[in-house]
Amino acid sequence: MFTGAVGPLGIGIATLWLSLIVLLPLAALAFHSVSDGLGTFVDAITAPAALATLRITVVVSLVVAAINAVMGTVIAWVLVRDEFPGKKFVNALIDLPFALPTIVASIVLLSLYGPQSPIGVQLNATEPGLVVALAFVTLPFVVRSVQPVLIEADREVEEAAASLGAGNFTIFRTVVLPVLAPAVLGGTGLAFARAIGEYGSIVLIGGNIPYKTQVASQYIQQQIEIDRPVNAAAVSVSLLVIAFVVLFVLRLVANRGLRREEDDR
Repeated sequence: MFTGAVGPLGIGIATLWLSLIVLLPLAALAFHSVSDGLGTFVDAITAPAALATLRITVVVSLVVAAINAVMGTVIAWVLVRDEFPGKKFVNALIDLPFALPTIVASIVLLSLYGPQSPIGVQLNATEPGLVVALAFVTLPFVVRSVQPVLIEADREVEEAAASLGAGNFTIFRTVVLPVLAPAVLGGTGLAFARAIGEYGSIVLIGGNIPYKTQVASQYIQQQIEIDRPVNAAAVSVSLLVIAFVVLFVLRLVANRGLRREEDDR
């Protein structure tokens, strides 16, 4: 009888591939970051410029993740629950940031929001410019996480709540949102993780101004260019730790929500 299990061979192949592609490079990066001693590592990530770039990166990424959590859910809802002309085109458009080279996004955004903006909005070398660029490349994560859940959601529960006199907001808050929450959190975590490591989409519109709009990926490149690879590795490890902690916490919250939902059933 087919059980779906892959057995020891499948587990071994998956582990080997994961080690070669993910674990070994991360281990090499971590080792390189402390190759000159733990003190050098601490000095590298606590330098004023490094702290400033990490602060800007984390704050902007949190803002982008929060925006995508809301707007991504709204877009997913519209794509699943509403019918309108051009729906298939819009649905395909959502995946464009996945396929489009991110440097192209930066060129487009610079031409639209740069010094010669045709609409009179100048966001070049500003934090709002970073937010717009990162929101563009991270939008699909929440949309594509929420869509399948909405498609599989039981509409009868919503209809029953409506028949009992519940308003739209009450139905969404008490019936729909608990079902969507794990998917929204998962997509938001992925959007945040992508945002803190993004480079291409902000390389032109961001301005790369230290202490103002320089994000961690640009700081890392700068450190490599001035022959400080250990500093670059140290900041890279800091980004990895931040991303891992955020994803881990969100996964715990999402799993707890799923267990609570199963217990309620």
